[in-house]
Amino acid sequence: MTVRVLVADDHAMFRSGLRGVLDSQPDLECVAEASDGRSAVSEVRRLRPDVAILDIRMPLLDGLRATETILADPDNTTRVILLTTYDQDAYVHRALRAGASGFLLKSLPPEELIAAVRVAARGDALIDPSVTRRLLNRLAEGVAPPVVPAGLEHLTSRERDVLLLVAEAYTNAEIADRLGIGDETVKTHVSRILTKLDLRDRVQAVAYAHLHGLVKPPSTPPAPSPGPARTTRDRRRRRSGEP
Repeated sequence: MTVRVLVADDHAMFRSGLRGVLDSQPDLECVAEASDGRSAVSEVRRLRPDVAILDIRMPLLDGLRATETILADPDNTTRVILLTTYDQDAYVHRALRAGASGFLLKSLPPEELIAAVRVAARGDALIDPSVTRRLLNRLAEGVAPPVVPAGLEHLTSRERDVLLLVAEAYTNAEIADRLGIGDETVKTHVSRILTKLDLRDRVQAVAYAHLHGLVKPPSTPPAPSPGPARTTRDRRRRRSGEP
């Protein structure tokens, strides 16, 4: 099945290049372009593409507000990926809260952007690896968590395992392999987790797990303590057999 994609960016050359990258793939098709956020919202409502790629900084309506408008529509079926040149925590935080399926830097190699479009189209989420752990760990440490949604205590042990692996950005196939269960079983667990925690999608599940301390940042092992200093006299005694 062909994934239909909309591209919105105020730089014509970038849009053209991105369109060429997408159309070079047999399973992707760029169905429309937009040069500002307002036009992007209109085109998404008109065409209902599978994925919309939006630049964050656009005239009339920026990409973040356009994303919030698109995803607030109860009839919306389009997944949104946000692109930016600027690695700023506030952007990522708003994107997560809005329900974006991807947050990527424009420096990302074309093949990884193509992969991200496919990930978003199948309902999963992807955040640029260079910002994911830094941002979420900072949020977990420095932002007071929201009220815990009812239902956390109702997660089964296996559902907690799945939630933790989702938070670590494992795909359904990887989770199935690690837990020794089928892909469909993983999908069922994810669906139940979202329902019990009153979450919209996997992106919110990832944010939830980090914000509520379910996933801890990796600890840095302590540096090995240096051994006792050896003097020249010590070394001479050892060579001569003295105590």
